[in-house]
Amino acid sequence: MTAAARALHGRDCGDLGRRPMVARYGGVLPSGARRAAARNASQAAIPVAATTGIDTDEVARWIVGQYPRRQYPAVVIGSPHGAAVHLAAAAGVPWLPSSFEMAVQWPDGSPDDPSAALTHGASIAARLLAANPAVAIRQVHDPVLRGVLAGSTVSLHARWQHLPDPYREFLSAYLTRGAAVIVVRDMRTWPVLDVGAGHTFQLGSPASGLDAGEFRTAGPQLCQALRYLDADRVKWRPPTTSCPERYTETGVEAGFEESVRSWARARRLHLHRVLYAAPEAFSAAVADLYRQWLRGAGKTGNRLVVESGRLLDPTQVLRAGLVPYWCETPASRAANALCWWLAGSTTFSSIDVMVDGFGVPTASTANPSQWHAAARFGARRAHVDPAATNLGMFPLPVRHATGVLRGQAADLPPPAPLRPEAAMEAIGECAATPAILVC
Repeated sequence: MTAAARALHGRDCGDLGRRPMVARYGGVLPSGARRAAARNASQAAIPVAATTGIDTDEVARWIVGQYPRRQYPAVVIGSPHGAAVHLAAAAGVPWLPSSFEMAVQWPDGSPDDPSAALTHGASIAARLLAANPAVAIRQVHDPVLRGVLAGSTVSLHARWQHLPDPYREFLSAYLTRGAAVIVVRDMRTWPVLDVGAGHTFQLGSPASGLDAGEFRTAGPQLCQALRYLDADRVKWRPPTTSCPERYTETGVEAGFEESVRSWARARRLHLHRVLYAAPEAFSAAVADLYRQWLRGAGKTGNRLVVESGRLLDPTQVLRAGLVPYWCETPASRAANALCWWLAGSTTFSSIDVMVDGFGVPTASTANPSQWHAAARFGARRAHVDPAATNLGMFPLPVRHATGVLRGQAADLPPPAPLRPEAAMEAIGECAATPAILVC
């Protein structure tokens, strides 16, 4: 979200986030290293006592407060996805997320104890929900995706159940007559336990690259991750053996989308929906859109940058005239999807891969050779950022992406902003797989 707002201000993300002063390890963590890293992570998380003062309306107000006060022909709103940020940046419009994540301290936590994580998270969620009845809380416990953070913090996703008032006020004031409202929804599902009173618990995530069964039965890849974290796989006891599937943590609450639709209809705005069952399908569609857009403005559209997670900077992408392709995580399936898309695309002259290796290595994690194989689709330049070859205990800061992209030659001026209606039509034409639907 911050990257999208900065793009509209014409600023990059060069000052955002510091890289934690923590060593990076390969293989099994040295004795005591996990505990030291967990303490480091916990210090940066929200203290439990501070959660009573969290006001989700104030969070929404802060989000819209980052954007310039001017008229916009559209808004992109919904599930967090890097391609949605790039779509908003190309159109010169705001990107508003339907949820936000909080990492809250778990002083005596352990990545191998999901039941204890649920107990700790439930008490925090109860306080949050009592003060913020307009949201639902989705807790996610995933040692593979979050690494050492899963042993020192609990991850809580606050998901608005309706369009928050600060969003309504901002959009009512700054959307032009007949503007487009583009709702992006992650349609993936995952087993979810209904704890009650607006709190749900999710063990693992599709973003980890593992199947849900790995987390339910402590499969071999999960055990590999626990060993890496110096955790005890014998202690792994899920709070339940089975539960119904719901939309994942990055999904949109049904009430949120319905309130957006009602609000847009009442103002006779043009509503569009982008529904994806695989994040790489949306990434490919937006990358194809960027290439068409750049070529339509007389540029080559032949330089590709592969980003992941928080490592993206739309300001630098626009400055350099790059085609962006976003990977959700460094999972092997993400690398494979990238290669398949490249194989079916017109050859790029240069490909730069910038993937954050945060998490825990398993058989489902892409190894460096997979990213190098993707980069070698570039006809003249094939470069993989060294940070992609080492798995780290903490995610790289956003400014790392800015530093890498600043090295790309400028291709100014950027094209005129994308027209929202034309962008939706183009994405619909690019989306030739069942994994994405534009309606």
